[in-house]
Amino acid sequence: MKLILPADVVSCLRKELRSAGTREIGGVLVGEHMHNATFRVADLSVQRSGGSVAHFVRDVEQSSAFLKEFFARTGNDYQRFNYLGEWHSHPQFSALPSGQDLATMLDIVESPDVGAHFAVLLIVSLRRRGLLELSALAFRPGISPVNVDVVMEDETGATRKGWLRRIIDLFRS
Repeated sequence: MKLILPADVVSCLRKELRSAGTREIGGVLVGEHMHNATFRVADLSVQRSGGSVAHFVRDVEQSSAFLKEFFARTGNDYQRFNYLGEWHSHPQFSALPSGQDLATMLDIVESPDVGAHFAVLLIVSLRRRGLLELSALAFRPGISPVNVDVVMEDETGATRKGWLRRIIDLFRS
């Protein structure tokens, strides 16, 4: 799976991470299905409350309102535009998912109330000189999570690899 982060999304993440400081923040990722297993993030919600230095709890009502507005804005074209998953920051730690992060994502994809065929978890950390450290995993019901290739677009729309911390063989042991 491949996830494309447009320049405006990368800029928004940097700005919000700077503003949050040592508090974890997060939100919902929504995007456009480009082809095969490639998705471009169209927008993301930013929840500034609910986080501490080492924990983030998503506000379900805020996330639902964001999704409802996104679907209305995209004409309820669920084949092309849809929920991609969740994101949150690890300002004090590596951009790797915690055990609680993994459990939360498994709950999302296995919940019949959510109805997601898959969900991506993007963890981001802002490092020196504004570099983003990030990792992404895709979750599907009954299947071990898999790494997601994340590519950042620049202002011209060209893509480049970001500073990625890969989670290699994390679930094979």
